[in-house]
Amino acid sequence: MRRSSFFVRSWAMGLILSAAAAAAAAGFAVAAAIDTPAPAPLSFNRDIRPILSDNCFGCHGPDNANRQAGLRLDVHDQAIAELDSGTRAIVPEDVEASELVARIVSDDPDLVMPPPEAKIGRLSPEQVATLRRWIAEGAAYQPHWAFVPPAKPELSEAAASAEQPIDRIVAGRLAERGIALQPEADRATLARRASFDITGLPPTPEEVAAFVADASPNAYEKLLDRLLASPRYGERMAADWLDIARYADSYGFQVDRERPMWPWRDWVIAAFNKNLPWSHFVTWQVAGDLLPNATDEQVLATAFNRLHQQESEGGSIEEEYRVTHVNDRVTTFGTAFLGLTLECCRCHDHKFD
Repeated sequence: MRRSSFFVRSWAMGLILSAAAAAAAAGFAVAAAIDTPAPAPLSFNRDIRPILSDNCFGCHGPDNANRQAGLRLDVHDQAIAELDSGTRAIVPEDVEASELVARIVSDDPDLVMPPPEAKIGRLSPEQVATLRRWIAEGAAYQPHWAFVPPAKPELSEAAASAEQPIDRIVAGRLAERGIALQPEADRATLARRASFDITGLPPTPEEVAAFVADASPNAYEKLLDRLLASPRYGERMAADWLDIARYADSYGFQVDRERPMWPWRDWVIAAFNKNLPWSHFVTWQVAGDLLPNATDEQVLATAFNRLHQQESEGGSIEEEYRVTHVNDRVTTFGTAFLGLTLECCRCHDHKFD
């Protein structure tokens, strides 16, 4: 009897403990659900446009000649408009009423999108889920990324102890993907990375040794200040700008004669080294000669507009090359300052995003 009572009590206690554990687990789950922040809304440019561009825009995009069923998905007002069939491809916040969703999940070969004859396959389950979530969130569109004003990002708590805001931003994005920051690099590696990034050149053994031996709390700041003060800094920063501006010291055509444009190159290097304000850097290159009482430096900066290929042979047709030069300047301006490629739309609708 005593043994039976023991087992009964044990069984009862087990039930109580199990119930308590279940309750605790449920409470923990509720607490976790409360503490877990809601995911950030999807971005059209980052999450949605690539899916639509790869799978839909060929028949339902900006190309008037190939557009099917009167549906254009790259423009918000047309994507949500009622079609001739009486349906709407996208009904913001109503997934089930959105014909786009019905078509991408359909098993009917006459209805499914993309159609079998397109030979690009079905959307993946992840892509379907992303589109469904985007529509449920309101199907917000964004213009081309080059026209979206930059916004100050929220600083993540994933690396609240980090000294620099950029580290908290990077840590937050990594945390969204389940990735942690790498451990801090050793002193020698850090000196090498900083030197390559800022000057494009490796540090000398003496410079590495000095940084490794510097025990002061601002040793890294002093390293960066020294690298930024180097004239090599301007050369490193100018390299990318020279590429954008199509810099060359020759004319570029059949008789590729020398064209001494190095004064402009030296001006760019000097502009970086003296930290010329961005507004001046842009204005002087685009229209420095039009400024009131323009200085020689401001006029020199406008060589940015004259770095394209130029014909220097006899028999050249002046008007033909004038038009070519104007086009080159427009496309270079678009690439450098607007973040846009303009070459195709010179002759065609701008179909490619």
